[in-house]
Amino acid sequence: MDSCVVTGAARGIGRAIAERMVGRGYAVLVTDVDGDGARRTADEIGAAVGLEHDVRDPAAHRFVATTARDHGRLTAWFNNAGVGDDGTLAGLDDEQVRRLVEVNLLGTLWGMRAALAEFTGFAGEASRGDIVNTASISGLGPVPGYTVYAATKAAIVSATMSVAVETPRGVRVHALCPDGVQTALLDGQDAGGLGAQLVHSGSRILTADETADAAVALLGSRRVVRSLPGWRGAVIRTSTLAPSLGGPPARLFAARGRRALARRADQR
Repeated sequence: MDSCVVTGAARGIGRAIAERMVGRGYAVLVTDVDGDGARRTADEIGAAVGLEHDVRDPAAHRFVATTARDHGRLTAWFNNAGVGDDGTLAGLDDEQVRRLVEVNLLGTLWGMRAALAEFTGFAGEASRGDIVNTASISGLGPVPGYTVYAATKAAIVSATMSVAVETPRGVRVHALCPDGVQTALLDGQDAGGLGAQLVHSGSRILTADETADAAVALLGSRRVVRSLPGWRGAVIRTSTLAPSLGGPPARLFAARGRRALARRADQR
């Protein structure tokens, strides 16, 4: 049996990914900084084990990789754990900036290193496996109101593309860049902030299930970066051609987002 690691999997997108991987017959390790939540989710979905896992600690990743080996050959690793502090660069405090960088970016880098080490030369076999990094559509272009969050996701996209070239032929590395997803992370953001308004300016908010479907679909493919939905990624990328002209469009999108948020509030 092959094993699989999903970080940040006690709830939300990570849990949905873990459920799908259990359904595919993998021995799934559900990891989360909330150890009780990870163990509870593992029991509920039939995963191999639930582990407390602080992704800021590189040694913790190596321990998870070693534990995965006890359940079968590790062939899939989802770096899904993340935090979503929204706000301008000037508006975030020092701890928020540090947490965003350490959890989102360093946590993904440590996870990729641990996975790559375990993929390589298992029992004398050729290297093989997939790494799927949960990035964000905000990492594809300028997103005011999400400056540091977007910077960490842009770095994940960049690292994914580079590592995809560095790895042996049998190892594939992917980044999924979803638009706003209905999770506790999104619910915890400031509805009056520019970042939240821009997220809600799209056609609709994605579900954790459809985001998980897209993440799992990357396994075995040669696609390195996928945005979800594709049209939204194209819009964000276009804005990089002239970022200095992005003010007026951003204000228009923010106004659209405010209207969407007001409609959601009225429906509750």
